[in-house]
Amino acid sequence: MPYPELTVSTSPARDGGADAIVLALPPLDEAAAVLADWPGVEDVLRGVGFTGAIGTTTRVFAPAATDLPLFVVGTGAAASADAVRDAVGAAVRTTTGYARLAVAIPHAEAHWRAAAEGAVLGGYRFEGYKSSDTAKSRASQVVLHLGTDVDAAELRAVDVVGSAVALVKDLVNIPAEWLGPADLAERAIEAVAGLPVDVEVLDEAELEAQGYGGILGVGKGSDRPPRLVRLTYAPADAARHIALVGKGITFDTGGLSLKPPASMVGMKFDMAGAATALAVVRAAAQRELPLAVTAWLCIADNMPSGRATRPGDVLRMLDGQSVEVLNTDAEGRLVMADGLVAASRTHPDVLVDIATLTGAVIVALGNRHTGVMGDDVTVARYLEAASSVGEPAWQLPLPDHMEDELDSPIADLRNAKVGDPAGGTMFAGLFLRRFVGRTGEDADAPRIPWVHLDIAGSGENKASPFGSTDKGPTAATVRSLLAFLEAEIR
Repeated sequence: MPYPELTVSTSPARDGGADAIVLALPPLDEAAAVLADWPGVEDVLRGVGFTGAIGTTTRVFAPAATDLPLFVVGTGAAASADAVRDAVGAAVRTTTGYARLAVAIPHAEAHWRAAAEGAVLGGYRFEGYKSSDTAKSRASQVVLHLGTDVDAAELRAVDVVGSAVALVKDLVNIPAEWLGPADLAERAIEAVAGLPVDVEVLDEAELEAQGYGGILGVGKGSDRPPRLVRLTYAPADAARHIALVGKGITFDTGGLSLKPPASMVGMKFDMAGAATALAVVRAAAQRELPLAVTAWLCIADNMPSGRATRPGDVLRMLDGQSVEVLNTDAEGRLVMADGLVAASRTHPDVLVDIATLTGAVIVALGNRHTGVMGDDVTVARYLEAASSVGEPAWQLPLPDHMEDELDSPIADLRNAKVGDPAGGTMFAGLFLRRFVGRTGEDADAPRIPWVHLDIAGSGENKASPFGSTDKGPTAATVRSLLAFLEAEIR
């Protein structure tokens, strides 16, 4: 299992049979009552200048308190759920070499679930392909010590979150040579085996027969043909239907609009949106949530060859709209357009798409915030869900005055503004909106409630680790989407 097994105990942390203890504390002026149960610890912490800042971890030698290795991690003043999650995540991520960790949060037990999530997120590990393991391993078991027991269903929900996040990270970490479109489709089938999830896979022949011009146009330059995977979780008691569309570019060279070498590094990450949609459907089924969740994974290799789509070519999308392709490196919106049309035809109550869509979103929002676009009411519900689990997200506009920029002289619309970087993320969002279906047959009917998530920045951490987040894939939006689904039930 790529994340630690989590259990809860009501016994004192020092009596739990662990190899080491993590004690989560606020600044010392708030911790006096707690430290009464840990003799000698306060004096040591004062001596080393412990501030209680979130995520700062200090090893303490306090034989009067425990004979076990003791690590104290700061949760900040008046610790919030987000602070506790980050603190425990940082501690589990950095406290290596111990198979079994005991974690105590005596001052903030009301936030036990956040602490539990921090433990499973911070303890993620990818086995990798090294011939020998040169790094100390993270804990395989974490015991959370609380004053009272917790509901088994809530503990199970935390495990499902850990499993969903680990699935995304595992898939994104796999080199593209071993994860082409057919491979990712097989991984999706394996991921939901034994669950009440129906899977349909369209190969290149079926994609052509049904008119998926966007996915075919992106994938035809590769020796590994594209796939569309539809996953359906539809319990009998479902009162609502949420549809997810995920971008699954298993490697993005840019096609004939070839990326420079430095920009091509890491492009195995371009299927993170599809991995996220898969993980959320699986989690909904594991949790037996009483709502239908379907996912369309739009999977292709974007490669240059004599067969590849050329700049200036016109593709016919699934709904019949024609697109002039001016930049083959703006390929994500092409595969996503087909997925949005397919998902719209099932008339969901809410349509969400997840994609590593634009480098421009990194310029706008940096590397931690997910760019969120769509209709204001549905976006507000998503942002509330994201805030509730501590995932940074920010709404960007879809300005009507930019609609004219989509116009093509020879097709219904164009896929890129070549030479004009202004508002690139919003241009892509407006492009996608053209393929979101209506709530009725009338052309003037409102569009299906829709949220577009651009995770090009938030989906990968290229900087130093922080909180429970390591370098590499972050599985951004998985926890927010699960919280969003739960809110849709209420």
